[in-house]
Amino acid sequence: MLLETINGPQDLKRLTLEQLTQLAGEIRQRMVEVVSATGGHLASSLGTVELCIALHYCLNTPQDKIVWDVGHQAYAHKLLTGRNKGFATLRQFGGTSGFPCKEESEYDPFSVGHSSTAVSLALGLASARDCSTPKQNFKVVAVIGDGSLSGGVCFEGLNNTGHLKKDILVVLNTNEMSISPNVGALSTYLNKLISLPVYNRFKTSLEALISVRLPKGSRIIKIANKFEESLKGLFIPGMLFEELGFRYFGPLDGHNLGLLIPRIKNILTIRGPLLLHVVTQKGKGFKHAEDNPVKFHGIGPFDIATGESVKKPGAHNTYTNTFSEKITALARLHPEVVTITAAMPEGTGLDKFRDAFPERFFDVGIAEAHAVCFAAGLAREGLKPVVAVYSTFLQRAYDQLIEDVALQNLGVIFAVDRAGIVGEDGQTHQGIFDIAYFRSIPNFVLMAPKDGKEFEAMLEFCLTLDAPAALRYPRACLPAQSLPCSPLMRGKAEVLRQGGDVAIFALGSMVYPALEAAEILSRQGLESFVANSRFIKPLDQELFSRAAAKARLVVTVEEGVIEGGFGSAVTEALNRPVLRLGIPSAFVPHGKREILLEKFGLTAQGIAARIKDAYGKDQDR
Repeated sequence: MLLETINGPQDLKRLTLEQLTQLAGEIRQRMVEVVSATGGHLASSLGTVELCIALHYCLNTPQDKIVWDVGHQAYAHKLLTGRNKGFATLRQFGGTSGFPCKEESEYDPFSVGHSSTAVSLALGLASARDCSTPKQNFKVVAVIGDGSLSGGVCFEGLNNTGHLKKDILVVLNTNEMSISPNVGALSTYLNKLISLPVYNRFKTSLEALISVRLPKGSRIIKIANKFEESLKGLFIPGMLFEELGFRYFGPLDGHNLGLLIPRIKNILTIRGPLLLHVVTQKGKGFKHAEDNPVKFHGIGPFDIATGESVKKPGAHNTYTNTFSEKITALARLHPEVVTITAAMPEGTGLDKFRDAFPERFFDVGIAEAHAVCFAAGLAREGLKPVVAVYSTFLQRAYDQLIEDVALQNLGVIFAVDRAGIVGEDGQTHQGIFDIAYFRSIPNFVLMAPKDGKEFEAMLEFCLTLDAPAALRYPRACLPAQSLPCSPLMRGKAEVLRQGGDVAIFALGSMVYPALEAAEILSRQGLESFVANSRFIKPLDQELFSRAAAKARLVVTVEEGVIEGGFGSAVTEALNRPVLRLGIPSAFVPHGKREILLEKFGLTAQGIAARIKDAYGKDQDR
């Protein structure tokens, strides 16, 4: 096994081309074995194995820098940079991160998990290199996907790089996929680069010519290669990148090490902004992933032989699936409902809506800021746009939430999925900041459901509002238990339990753990008032004030960051000390959601213990 002998990229340089090809196969096998047990981003990483080998073979990392856009395609990078031994702990608590992580390895200059940032980050590295004293001379490479080009930040970086004319190599890896198949004019443009019939017919003939046994360095081969480049310049519309200030090379077969390595070596000798276009197959080398790259983009544990997911009991009954079914049903009753996603129809559950109402479904690509602006335009003309987006990705559109939706007071509905702890995807994906960033925005109504029935009721309620609304819900299965759902009224909480010692105000996913904690405390002699807040904004100040006046201790429980969150809102409203239970102001590592909730004391037992301890200290005072 060659992979066992690779402790760092320097070990690649002693291998022959045949051995490097063998190594690529071993890397793919290792990925499939580990991800089948841990889950992870498989299809993208399978597609970039040869590209990763070629880059590390030609560069002198970590002195030279590789910045991976998003990073879900970087598993081979991890295996080649000394992390093979710990790779079996991928995405597990305390184990190897599923994304590049600067605390994990000197080969990861940044911790990255959001798209379209690599060019700007790489340009910053290159500019700092050129400003250093004494001057440094390392290479900088940004690896981006065709999906990255749908994000405006990527074009801002390309534009500035071309203007500054820094020595930087951008590798554009196209596979016609981001998570789902790419959309938009840019995707169409890139497909022309790799499918133009005239060029492909010529290239096939050229390869046949060169395959004839000609002496090495033959003038015929040199002429043929020059002719290929000239013809490509005539027929392939690569001028977009040339006009941005880059020298364009490609497209190359991203799985051909014999082609990639010499071409990258040559390109790295050229100064200025360079763009190498490679074409890869998402899921390469594992048939199930090749046949279904969307499913295997991000997948849980699965059976290697069949490719079928290993499902937990009740795994279908998630908030995402509930949203998918309910919004599709509501659309049948409300023709004004339209939906928007930023390249994630399957992840957000909008694929069912897309299939039922294709003319009312919009996938804008990896462009969250545009998605929110676009929704504002739809709402201005009387439609009811529903933007389905992960909490962590909605952060990318904060300015548009304020300027284009809230300031205009438009009735856009935000279905904020993965709000709270997301688990194995780690610090770049935890959806813990949305309460804090929504709270400060005027005109917004912000809600969180305790269970599936209330979630469906809140979706219906959002359609009645004449103001922007956000509905946050976790990456989780629905609670096994389900209390009756009393009618919703704007800004009104729901009383679930009476008691005079402690007043517990719980939000969303923390309502049932708070109720269970109240039962634990009752057995210990403390009686608790429990309210399901339902609304963070506006807050039910009247109910909370009445309950707080009777209690010795007031407690808030939320699955979000404490600073600026739900507990902060209650503290400000009551103007008295409040025990705020939630997530500390820190970047939360990767690990199963259940483990992380326990770590932060957000289980029933943890909540009860914290309350009992705080109540005892209050009595002592």
